[in-house]
Amino acid sequence: MFPIIMVPRRRPVEHNRAKMNVVSVMAHQDDELMCLGTMLKMRDRGDALHFICLTDGGLGIGGRPDTRRDEASAIRDREMRGLCDRLGAPYECLGERDAFLYDTADVRLRLVNAMRAVRPDVAFTHFSPDFNADHMAVNGLVRQCAMLLGLATLRTEASPCASPAVFMIEPSGGFEFDATHYVDVTAYAEQKAALAACHASQHELFRVWHGYGLGEWVTRCSVRRGEEVGVPHAEAFRPMLARKLVKAEQLLP
Repeated sequence: MFPIIMVPRRRPVEHNRAKMNVVSVMAHQDDELMCLGTMLKMRDRGDALHFICLTDGGLGIGGRPDTRRDEASAIRDREMRGLCDRLGAPYECLGERDAFLYDTADVRLRLVNAMRAVRPDVAFTHFSPDFNADHMAVNGLVRQCAMLLGLATLRTEASPCASPAVFMIEPSGGFEFDATHYVDVTAYAEQKAALAACHASQHELFRVWHGYGLGEWVTRCSVRRGEEVGVPHAEAFRPMLARKLVKAEQLLP
């Protein structure tokens, strides 16, 4: 079991640390919200943010079931690009079919290429088990692809690079997820909720499911994790325990 790492709310600026590339690798547009406060905090210390989604999100307009898949995919893409534009961050979508994501040779190669293009030092991805099979598929893909990044005999358009440290976000509801690392995101809670509003289609879906919108849902999650460690808002993580994917240095802010 890894120790719980607590970080002071106001940490001194680390003037001599090297800038890192930080990437969110998720199944769907809006999954990044469970680590977005931490990513914002990393950006403010000088790190560069990147976002990768593997599916097109075409089944994600649950509040409007008559929406065609291509229309839904276009809406989800526009929403995610709007969020990334506000952050000045690159975004790539691999465009796999929502709810039918599988670990195939083609998907692996395209994810290796997308991650090599980022050259990540830290990656955030899904935890497994999860309620959503796409999320679990991404967990397995990231585990394999992160370790393949430096394999020169695996040729992609982007050149090989070192494997990143990988941290897993909590699944919806937190089932079977025992956090080992917490980040105080109190100073970023309002900004995170405002960015969640970019996913307008998901507000409709969450109102159908929960009776309140996506922004309130992510805020409730950060309040619950904050209560566990004595701060108003926190995000919780576990490292992906695999050779090359665990680093000796402290990387989270």
